[in-house]
Amino acid sequence: MKTKCEGCARGLPPNGEAYVCSFECTFCVDCASAKQHICPNCGGELVLRPRRRGPIAGEASGDTIPPFRIRPQVLWAASFGVWAFVALAGIGTTVAYQSVLGRPLGPVAGLLLSQFLTYSPLTPFAFELALRYPIQRGNWVRLSLLYLAAGLVFSLAHVILKAATPYGYWDNTTRQWSFGLWNPNLHRFREVWIVIKSMFIGYVVNDITGAFIPILLVAHVVSYYQRAREKELRTTQLEGELAKAHLQTLKNQLQPHFLFNTLHSISALMLTDVSGADRMMTSLSDLLRMSLEDDGFQLTLLSREVEFLNVYLDIEKVRFRDRLRVVLDIPPECFDALVPHLLLQPLVENAIRHGISKLSKPGEVRVVARNEGRDLEIWVCDDGPGLAGPPEKVFQHGIGLRVTRDRLLALYGDDHSFEIRNASGGGVEVRLRMPFNVAAKTTRLGAITYG
Repeated sequence: MKTKCEGCARGLPPNGEAYVCSFECTFCVDCASAKQHICPNCGGELVLRPRRRGPIAGEASGDTIPPFRIRPQVLWAASFGVWAFVALAGIGTTVAYQSVLGRPLGPVAGLLLSQFLTYSPLTPFAFELALRYPIQRGNWVRLSLLYLAAGLVFSLAHVILKAATPYGYWDNTTRQWSFGLWNPNLHRFREVWIVIKSMFIGYVVNDITGAFIPILLVAHVVSYYQRAREKELRTTQLEGELAKAHLQTLKNQLQPHFLFNTLHSISALMLTDVSGADRMMTSLSDLLRMSLEDDGFQLTLLSREVEFLNVYLDIEKVRFRDRLRVVLDIPPECFDALVPHLLLQPLVENAIRHGISKLSKPGEVRVVARNEGRDLEIWVCDDGPGLAGPPEKVFQHGIGLRVTRDRLLALYGDDHSFEIRNASGGGVEVRLRMPFNVAAKTTRLGAITYG
């Protein structure tokens, strides 16, 4: 569980309110609200993080699972509610029978209420015992003895509570039900030990088998269900961390890729165009600065990607001069869309390297973005010689395209498409489709044409 907001770096208490995405990116309430509950890293929905139930120190690990806890007021209310329902249900089933026999309903109702309602204050303790000490494969013998002793104590406590009710004890002298501890006819206490002993022997089996064991079974079912959910949650969190690490690895492959290619272009101009190489170095430093600013973020604004692409094109413009023309056809409503960081640069670089550089005449690269309802579609086209083989061959040998495809698959799963094909008018066309998610804070840029 993260303890720092990834937006404002403010500390987050483990039991405080915070918002997380499917990759466990964590934000405070203010940052989540400012981002309209959309994660800027992966584009997923930010939902309220479950509050920690266990202690902070001594975090459970491996197969050790913290015991499940229910709020005491809920447990006590449920105990009284369930046993009251059982008592009323028993009364309801005997009404017709007692009316046929002509017997009064009062004594029967009193007996059932005395029997079942006295289980209510004992049930939370038995329930908590089962939650704290659940039976597992390696402790069932020891816990069985513990449960047997607890069952005897449960029955003894029930007998004492029942003896304190008006229908707790059958008085053989008066042939009627009465208080177990007090003789209302003689106005004195009974022989308590004899009464308790007699009632305990009569009720112990029924108390253990009819009340104590069912309480233990219900508690174990609830405990095992909660433990299964906690394991599932931990598995999901681990899968999210693994996916996040995989995305970061793919992104880290792109950064040295374009850096090495750019340095190679600069070295080619060092002996022929020193001023051009110097301008390329300046643009490269700006490019690296922007890359470091966005380090750790998987998603960014499309406007930010265009800004990053413009700096990269400044470098390529020095190299190709009038041979390169780039057109960005992006309407203003698309600039707020969230896209993977370093999405456009490798696509444009691939178009320049394998398309424009093969031409003896000036060439054009066109970047088009459109809002198609719930989807964002992006085209990167060039008018170069086109593909020399099947598209899959390009993915096998091109790091930029292959890594971009893998990142889109990791971020969006089946909710995206990545196509590369020969354009009808010549050259190559790369077409992307991904969910259109809008960020809260935006940067507006106008349409730009290079060349």
